[in-house]
Amino acid sequence: MMKLFPHLALATASLTLSFATVCASSASAAILNYALTVDSSTAKGQGFFSFDDSTFSNDNIPVAPIKSLVFQFDNDPNIYTEKDDIGYPDYPVAFTTVSLTDTAPIGLLYNFLDKTNPALNYEIAGTLFSVDSTTFNNGTVSYRQVPEPSSLGGTLMFLTIGWFMKKKIVSVKKVKC
Repeated sequence: MMKLFPHLALATASLTLSFATVCASSASAAILNYALTVDSSTAKGQGFFSFDDSTFSNDNIPVAPIKSLVFQFDNDPNIYTEKDDIGYPDYPVAFTTVSLTDTAPIGLLYNFLDKTNPALNYEIAGTLFSVDSTTFNNGTVSYRQVPEPSSLGGTLMFLTIGWFMKKKIVSVKKVKC
C-alpha cells in the first residue's frame, strides 16, 4: 500500500497538470471580463463588460465588439448596457491600449446619453471620462480584469490536491521514523 501511494500521487498530479494545460490552451481565445470604475467630479460609477479576444480586428489599434456591458452611476437607478451606446451595434468596443501612460492593457470606447436628461452625453474613451463634448477629460476610468470562475476553481482544486499530497507525505515520513 505504501508503494502505491507515490504512484497514485504522481498520476493525480499529472492528471491535474494536464487539465490545467488544457484549460490554459483553450483559454487563449476566450471571453475576457473586466470591471471598470469611473471617477470624476460630476459623476462616479461602476460597471462590467466582456468581449471575445479572438475577435480583435487587424487594424493599427485592434478593437473587439463588446459581448455584454452593464454600467451604473452611483445613486442612480438607471442601468446602461451596450445597447445604450449611440453607435450601437458597431459600438461599444474594447481596444488594446498602446500608450505607455495607460495602466490597463484594455480600454473601452462607450458613448451614451443620460436616460433622465438626454441632453447629457457621457463618453468613456480608454482611461478618459467626459460629460458632453464641451468638458473633455473631466474624469478617469480604471479597469481590472475579473478572473473566470472556472479558472479559479481549477486553481483551487490543484492547490487542494497539492496540500493533501504534502500532508500525506509528511505523515508517511513520520510513520517510517
